[in-house]
Amino acid sequence: MQPVSVWQWSLWGLLLCLLCSSCLGSPSPSTAPEKRAESQGLRFRLAGFPRKPFEGRVEIERAGEWGTICDDDFTLQAAHVLCRELGFTEATGWTHSAKYGPGTGRIWLDNLSCSGTEKSVTECASRGWGNSDCTHDEDAGVICKDQRLPGFSDFNVIEVEHNLQVEEVRLRAAVGRGRRPLPVTEGLVEVRLPDGWSQVCDKGWSAHNSHVVCGMLGFPSEKRVNTAFYRKLRKRAAKASARRPKPLGRPITKLKFKPKPQVGRGPVKRLLAQRQQHSFGLHGVACVGTEAHLSLCSLEFYRANDTARCPGGAPAVVSCVPGPLYAASSGQKKQQQPKPQGEARVRLKGGSHPGEGRVEVLKAGTWGTVCDRKWDLLAASVVCRELGFGSAREALSGARMGQGMGAIHLSEVRCSGQEPSLWKCPHKNITAEDCSHSQDAGVRCNLPYTGVDTKIRLSGGRSRHEGRVEVQIGGPGPLRWGLICGDDWGTLEAMVACRQLGLGYANHGLQETWYWDSGNVTEVVMSGVRCTGTELSLDQCAHHSTHIACKRTGTHFTAGVICSETASDLLLHSALVQETAYIEDRPLHMLYCAAEENCLARSARSANWPYGHRRLLRFSSQIHNLGRADFRPKAGRHSWVWHECHGHYHSMDIFTHYDILTPNGTKVAEGHKASFCLEDTECQEDVSKRYECANFGEQGITVGCWDLYRHDIDCQWIDITDVKPGNYILQVVINPNFEVAESDFTNNAMKCNCKYDGHRIWVHNCHIGDALSEEANRKFERYPGQTSNQII
Repeated sequence: MQPVSVWQWSLWGLLLCLLCSSCLGSPSPSTAPEKRAESQGLRFRLAGFPRKPFEGRVEIERAGEWGTICDDDFTLQAAHVLCRELGFTEATGWTHSAKYGPGTGRIWLDNLSCSGTEKSVTECASRGWGNSDCTHDEDAGVICKDQRLPGFSDFNVIEVEHNLQVEEVRLRAAVGRGRRPLPVTEGLVEVRLPDGWSQVCDKGWSAHNSHVVCGMLGFPSEKRVNTAFYRKLRKRAAKASARRPKPLGRPITKLKFKPKPQVGRGPVKRLLAQRQQHSFGLHGVACVGTEAHLSLCSLEFYRANDTARCPGGAPAVVSCVPGPLYAASSGQKKQQQPKPQGEARVRLKGGSHPGEGRVEVLKAGTWGTVCDRKWDLLAASVVCRELGFGSAREALSGARMGQGMGAIHLSEVRCSGQEPSLWKCPHKNITAEDCSHSQDAGVRCNLPYTGVDTKIRLSGGRSRHEGRVEVQIGGPGPLRWGLICGDDWGTLEAMVACRQLGLGYANHGLQETWYWDSGNVTEVVMSGVRCTGTELSLDQCAHHSTHIACKRTGTHFTAGVICSETASDLLLHSALVQETAYIEDRPLHMLYCAAEENCLARSARSANWPYGHRRLLRFSSQIHNLGRADFRPKAGRHSWVWHECHGHYHSMDIFTHYDILTPNGTKVAEGHKASFCLEDTECQEDVSKRYECANFGEQGITVGCWDLYRHDIDCQWIDITDVKPGNYILQVVINPNFEVAESDFTNNAMKCNCKYDGHRIWVHNCHIGDALSEEANRKFERYPGQTSNQII
């Protein structure tokens, strides 16, 4: 036998390796995530409800024991890592305070800190496995993007609930002709199960069940259904079905069946068609009426092999009562909502969509917030229904809708869910030492579907949040898309457009859109749009429709918007104005700079300069930003105006209006202040200053900071030299021209009562109020062809 050379052994070895690799199925390179050594021994799952398959409370199994993660220091970066562990591409959000319900067992991780690029959660910093000072009321959750990693194998992902769940609910109208107005308030209940939409058997159906369904659909309450009408309709449909001839090629239109006039052929035909395709998927629904979601009720699902479903029964029918905001659009009369007894009231502030915001309550004439301790869906649902919305979709804690200012009135609110008002729920009064505004409670309510988002769109923008505004109008003829004239288009109109689009607030309302391509839409179909800023759609604003009047023609001069999910919110500290108000007689020779900036009354122009003096009402003003975005001047630094006399830049022409009014609203003196040195004077403890006007720095007010204008600086006054003694109103309005978008313009005005005897002045009862409305109504100009809330 001849010896085998080393070279020959090498060839045989290479061939053997290739054959073994082929036989064993050696994997080719792919993007599928590998089971990392660091993650071995760990399993992950999403738990809690109500939720969708890609969201939930994060639970980890370690050493054979399941546990949760504390929300302390939890961030979106940590959510990215966990979503990848769960097999999703990335995270779109995260939740805290056990939104999906508290877990059980160990709390495995606390103070989890990730950069977002880690391959495993074990690479993130934390207090160590099992070392935590949290409770399960602080369990963290994630909301992942509904997109799986390519080739991901669920070797370490376990779903907790294997039972069916109700994901969505809808009402399908059973009667009525033509296009029914939205929102739909009455119809057959249908639930979306994993295999599609199904009907619900009405056996054992109760008013409590209807209450829960209406709450999910955005309605505060339900009303009794005329079951006799539906029963009669079903009987007639059954008779029509029995009288139908066998298929002999003869068209069904030749049937001589004539329904009674009071019902009409349309409803019978519709119900007849539905009877033939009943698809029951759910029965045995038993709610107590306080549930925020149907999945929280006791449910029985039909099995796949059930042959007889809902014998002797029919589809459940529900009728809901819309809240005041939606009653007009549904064609119903506005229902009288129960008002809380006494002066107690509730409102929402800081939300970017209707039905969401920071919860504020009125007590002893003062608005205050609610501490988030023990805040849950039951209490949040009471607030939502009290305000005319449905049940709560989310109970928010940790000042997710911005921090309030002033008093915190309530803490540890414990509602059963049946109370007509939040004030009827057991609660604790609170002092400033017990809770801070970083714990302000908020809500997101279920809203009715109105379809207004389908009648507006943006085109030409760089993202879905910006572009030229296009609206859909009808008749005569088919529906068509058109543009809006840019004349007089401003922040308030843009706010309504962004709200209708579901994109939050408006950063800018643009009158010229020459840099955005208009595409095939070139017709201007709406002009003269004037909104108050609270409308749900542009159709509700005053506008021209058939008589279009546009000063500048062409697609380059049409309306555009840039929308944002967050906005600033300025609020004047009214108590400081009251505490610091006084009169000063200031010599004219010290007022040259003030006169140059037009900070004196008109009569000062004819004064004997530099002799004499002017009488000034002086006070300090402290302007807080309580919103969720920094307040920034609309104009860029390139267009700021330098004032040599005072040595500063003006970033806004008018930042504040100061007025002295008679009790009937007549203006007798006025002042204004440009926004020089718009900066962070002071901030809350956990907030750092970002804006400083010195050395041509950036100007603005950071969220959680305030800008202080002291009483002893120029233009921080009203020239009252010509005012006669008497009783007056001091009015201060911030951002009066709406140059910068805010989440709430109603709190930009402050009023005080003033008594002036010619020598001294008393300022008292300073409060934030809608002081702008009277002035706005007087200045509102109606011109030919313009109507209020009508299309002409």
